[in-house]
Amino acid sequence: MKLRRRALISGMDVQQFWPSFTDVMSTIALILFFIMLLAYLQNIIYGNDLAFAQKQLDTSKLQIGKAQEELRSIQLETDRTKAALALSSQKVEEQKAVIAASNEALENLKIRLQGIALLRLDILKKVKQSVEQELGKRNNKGEEMVSIGDNANIIINESTFFAYNSYQLKPDAKSLLTQLAKAFEKILDDVDIRGNIDAISIDGHTDETGTSAYNRELSARRATEVVNYMMQVNPRLEQKYGRYFAANGFSEFRPLASGSSGDVLAKNRRIEISIIIKDSSIQDMIEKYLDGTETLLKSN
Repeated sequence: MKLRRRALISGMDVQQFWPSFTDVMSTIALILFFIMLLAYLQNIIYGNDLAFAQKQLDTSKLQIGKAQEELRSIQLETDRTKAALALSSQKVEEQKAVIAASNEALENLKIRLQGIALLRLDILKKVKQSVEQELGKRNNKGEEMVSIGDNANIIINESTFFAYNSYQLKPDAKSLLTQLAKAFEKILDDVDIRGNIDAISIDGHTDETGTSAYNRELSARRATEVVNYMMQVNPRLEQKYGRYFAANGFSEFRPLASGSSGDVLAKNRRIEISIIIKDSSIQDMIEKYLDGTETLLKSN
């Protein structure tokens, strides 16, 4: 009985052991399965993250490459700009030098032209002084014999030469014209002065009274009378320098003053003597200036 019971107990233990072992193994297998599943899922997740990170990294590298390329392009453009600016700066300096030289030449031209203008004024001053030395500064009425106007012309009041509305010279005018003829001969004897003179113009002017046609004829006849008398009283002047003298009538169209009062009209009736400088003298100066400027421009 004891043996049978022991055998029965032993058989029951074996039967109870294997289901327990099976359960344990199943549990272990299940655990291992979940572990493997988790590992697999983790690998998938990490793999996706890694792929995404790699993709991001590749994108960043591409962007960095593009940025570096743009930076190199900007640097190249900057270098080109610097070179262009340096060249422009050099050109500016060269142009400054050209302008400075041109301004200097222009200033020299101005000085020479001013010298011509002063020469013209100097001639008239000498004529005026010559008259005043011989005849005095004023006539018996207290009027100035000759004056130099704002236009640098010698102005002789009409009343000194002519009666109103007449082109016949007054006796007192003849002594003045005699002295003018001597003064012009002496001045024209100077070769340097004569070389710059184109003409000596004797200009007649009237007031606005009467028609312009009548005044034109009257002013021209008065100017012609003045020139004719100077040539008559000093034949040497005509022989040597007659080609320089011209007579012109300007009618009432170049008044010295505006208005219709007696004093204004009397002021506008006058004889003016102007020195006309040769255009060739001035033209030569201008051409030399332009030639010098052209040379400067070509050299740069």
